[in-house]
Amino acid sequence: MDFWFTLILVIDVIVALCIIGLVLLQHGKGADVGAAFGSGASGSLFGASGSANFLSRTTAVLAVVFFLTTFILAYIVTHKPRVGGGVMDTVKEQPAPTQQVPLPGAAPDAGKSPEGEKSKANEVPK
Repeated sequence: MDFWFTLILVIDVIVALCIIGLVLLQHGKGADVGAAFGSGASGSLFGASGSANFLSRTTAVLAVVFFLTTFILAYIVTHKPRVGGGVMDTVKEQPAPTQQVPLPGAAPDAGKSPEGEKSKANEVPK
């Protein structure tokens, strides 16, 4: 599946660059006035209006190809098969922590001190 994704992505980029080039080659509507005074457009390979039709049709065909490849890429990305069920499936199971059983007759919090405080058990009273 990665091969097809890469191939379609390369085609999509090449078509996009071709569209950019063809749009830059086309003349705007204001260029027709310059052709009336003999700018040499009639001596081109396609004739006076042939190049405009050829370039615009080629641009339209490339635009359709660009949209199709873009939609195919969007479909491939959104419909990838999932490898696992979720994020937690990749976490290894750890054994449950063992609980310490207090000795009989001992205070429930004996020997424990809150974090950051020093134990006062060994202090000499004044």
